[in-house]
Amino acid sequence: MNLHTQWVTLMWMLCSGAVLGVAFDSYRVVSGQLRFPRWSIHMLDLLYWIVASLFVFRMLYMSNQGQLRFYVFLGLFIGVWVYYLYLSVLTERIVVMLMMVTKRVFNFFIRLFQILIVAPLMLVFKAVKLTFGFLWIMLLYLLRIFLLPLWRLVAWMFRPLVIRFQISEKVRALQLRIQHIWSSLMQLLKPRPKEPED
Repeated sequence: MNLHTQWVTLMWMLCSGAVLGVAFDSYRVVSGQLRFPRWSIHMLDLLYWIVASLFVFRMLYMSNQGQLRFYVFLGLFIGVWVYYLYLSVLTERIVVMLMMVTKRVFNFFIRLFQILIVAPLMLVFKAVKLTFGFLWIMLLYLLRIFLLPLWRLVAWMFRPLVIRFQISEKVRALQLRIQHIWSSLMQLLKPRPKEPED
């Protein structure tokens, strides 16, 4: 490996370290803003380090065919260190600003969807509901007007049968006697108050 390749590799590792710093700060700000569940943080950390390792290996393979040297780790460390000294705060502010802009754009489209689609559908639903309610009331009113005389006619026609199958007087008398016996039995079983001693 000649000197030119070594310098190119070192510059690629410096850039890779800075990119890793940007990705980590972005991931940290986004996870803080979105408040991921605690159980998912470890999975996301593992995913970040897997992607970061693949990215560094890809950059290393492009620069020197994947040969590991001491200056590779030195370049990564210097890139991350320089990034955190001068660009970390700026990156966090930019990511927060992008999150706010994204949130506002998302809320705008949600509001637009509610105004243009949800609100008209709700108005149509209310109109249909009122229409069916009105038709139902009219149907009940018409049924009452037309079926009430018919019901009275049917009741008049079947009145002799209803009178014939009513409970007879003997059954009613038996029912009253049973009620009287039951009441007397309950009076006998009811505890009597104690008489005061002389």
